[in-house]
Amino acid sequence: MMAKKREITVQDKIISVIDHHDVDYISLTDMVRQMPSSNIVIGNWLRKKDTIEYLGLWEQLYNPDFKPIEFEGFKNEAGTNRFALSPQQWIEKTNAIGLISKSGRYGGTYAHKDIAFEFGAWINPSFKLYLIKEFQRLKEIEGDKSKLEWNFRRSLAATNYRIQTDAIKETLIPWGDTPQKNDVYIYAEEADLVNLALFGITSKQWKEKYPEEAFHHKNIRDSVDTNRLIVLSNLESLNAILIRKGMGKMERFDMLRETATNQLISLNKSVKDPLAIESPNQKKIK
Repeated sequence: MMAKKREITVQDKIISVIDHHDVDYISLTDMVRQMPSSNIVIGNWLRKKDTIEYLGLWEQLYNPDFKPIEFEGFKNEAGTNRFALSPQQWIEKTNAIGLISKSGRYGGTYAHKDIAFEFGAWINPSFKLYLIKEFQRLKEIEGDKSKLEWNFRRSLAATNYRIQTDAIKETLIPWGDTPQKNDVYIYAEEADLVNLALFGITSKQWKEKYPEEAFHHKNIRDSVDTNRLIVLSNLESLNAILIRKGMGKMERFDMLRETATNQLISLNKSVKDPLAIESPNQKKIK
């Protein structure tokens, strides 16, 4: 999968930021692109003993597959005139994850933000501060976009819930001008039918499991990601259609469950069992 690329501008330098396994990595190559002898600047930084010690400590904290023996060899040699090290050698010999060496479209050396900030400080302390500031600005913008997207999906699901309730009112609730007390239970049962199909748990069960969330007036639909909200809105529309066709509850549940599974697999290929959240209480579906 192609890494998601964004850009920030730091002191007139356009610096790439990529998403590597859901973690941000910043281009060291872009940081030094306009500097004299830019092709050896990163290598000079890697020759420093302080750099090797920092990289080794970072890997030991965050990388269980890091090779400490190879690291010790580099640390003992670092700082001497004969020592030279490329990003590729560091990655291959120590199984490091803090640095990435890429070729092709987004080629160059990238570093985890912690390491990139240290590299920025080595270039110039003021450059590091501007780098951190622009990176934080990027994350704030992305956070706002993510929130807007989630709110849109939540609104869409709420709109389709209205479509479902209209179908319930027209088809499942006995005809009459005056609402009856039992009407609310019919609406709740149909909402939980969709909840069970998608989340594997009813609204009541979720509140019992997460009382603190429920205390703050949140519900199961406030706690899910945008992919599930997309599927939720689709299921509510589908359920409305099936209700109007006169399909029974158990038959509708089977169809909704199958639809939820297929759609979540399509939206999120990395999830092997996208519906494995809770074991649904099948006895409640009659």
